[in-house]
Amino acid sequence: MASKFNLIDLSIDKAGLKNSVQRAKEKGIIMPTFAEMKNPDSIKPSIKDELKTKDLWSIDPRNLFRITWHNEAKESGGGFGDVNYIEIPSSMSGVDARIIAISGKWFPTGAHKVGAAYGCLAPRLVTGQFDPSRQKAVWPSTGNYCRGGAYDSAVLGCDSIAILPEGMSSERFEWLSKVAGETIKTPGTESNVKEIFDKCWELRNSGQDLMIFNQFEEFGNYLWHYDVTGHAIESVLKKVMGENDQYSGLISSTGSGGTIAAGDYLKKVFPKSKIVASEALQCPTIYMNGFGAHRIEGIGDKHIPWIHNVKNTDVAVAVDDEAAMQFIRLANEPEGVKLLKQKGISDDLASKLNWIGISGAANIISAIKYAKYFELKSTDVVVTILTDSMAMYESRIRELNEEEGPFTATAAAKANARYLDGLSIDYIKELNYYDRKAVHNLKYYTWVEQQGKTYEEILAQWEDDSYWTDIPKHVDELDALIKEFNRLVEA
Repeated sequence: MASKFNLIDLSIDKAGLKNSVQRAKEKGIIMPTFAEMKNPDSIKPSIKDELKTKDLWSIDPRNLFRITWHNEAKESGGGFGDVNYIEIPSSMSGVDARIIAISGKWFPTGAHKVGAAYGCLAPRLVTGQFDPSRQKAVWPSTGNYCRGGAYDSAVLGCDSIAILPEGMSSERFEWLSKVAGETIKTPGTESNVKEIFDKCWELRNSGQDLMIFNQFEEFGNYLWHYDVTGHAIESVLKKVMGENDQYSGLISSTGSGGTIAAGDYLKKVFPKSKIVASEALQCPTIYMNGFGAHRIEGIGDKHIPWIHNVKNTDVAVAVDDEAAMQFIRLANEPEGVKLLKQKGISDDLASKLNWIGISGAANIISAIKYAKYFELKSTDVVVTILTDSMAMYESRIRELNEEEGPFTATAAAKANARYLDGLSIDYIKELNYYDRKAVHNLKYYTWVEQQGKTYEEILAQWEDDSYWTDIPKHVDELDALIKEFNRLVEA
């Protein structure tokens, strides 16, 4: 039985579609399909040839085709190939299980959130529901999502408003100042999501003609990760797994609830696998219905995202934010890298440690804790996500040096002993049926009381499995609409 809720609205607005097609003609825009993002081999050779002359981050319409996990690891002129990933060896992790971390560094903007933004924008654009000739696109975020949205908007030549907390890294604001039409700084840091939502309501009531793409409630975010990220991880697993190996789970910070949706796809392919939600110990919303502030940038919390399929989440892991901060020092300071090499990591991995941003470090730490807790073996493979890279956080390394002093060999040894070798199975919770229901019920206070969702729908999210399983069924229809949009643009 199909769900009564139309979570990916593909109804056509003819007037808006006419204008969006005209804007795409003016800008030379062709939209990639989900099929092309999953498998860039299907992209037209002429587009691949054009990309040979493009920088990865340049605001160029052809770079929409680089919204894929399959980009070559090059800053300019790269082609497509296997998904970029690193493997954390046992000498570094201290566990037998294989830990695979796929890299978001090689997307335009240097973060995979540009894909989530596209997943939210594409359905509205190709149906005419969003008219870039007259509407502003609003991108509320704790960091990378608003950067991705501002990028997509700049490509379209439409006005954009990026919203993010004032305490985020300076690199984000510096880049947005050149790309976004307007940047609004809200109070607080990663955990201050309500302040972002409050600003959205202020904008809605301002009388401006705008559309708010709220990643925490937009099912285009869920759909993009379920379909594109899910298939990307599956392709890596096919490459790395031996005959006797088994895929044991996806570890992802909850963030907007988008990336973790890849686990829903992977559970269909690997029914025994688990979905592990990672969050900051200083703000343990899932682990303890808790609250607080922390330094793991970009994983916005203190609420349960509307698009998080909590009923399908098996484990919660809370990570001390100090562990993540010391991890990035180990991975980026000369004495830290020297120590990790002494422990046995390869020169190749050492050269790629800067692929790991702060949230990526937290995800790897959660994967290690998960492997220890379940006593995973060398035949177990777990996957986690490097949402961005140290390109977003070089200022944080400088700040840590100012606050704590130089990262000497002694400091590196202490950080490794406590925050890598010393990782334990504390702050892990296996979620039973009623644990998950308790977490799901937290949605009520944010989404029904504050954000206008209905009591009927929050019940359906828990009681009606088709609510979630119907979402991926929109991919073929959406791809057909994207193809028709491109046909109209090229006519």
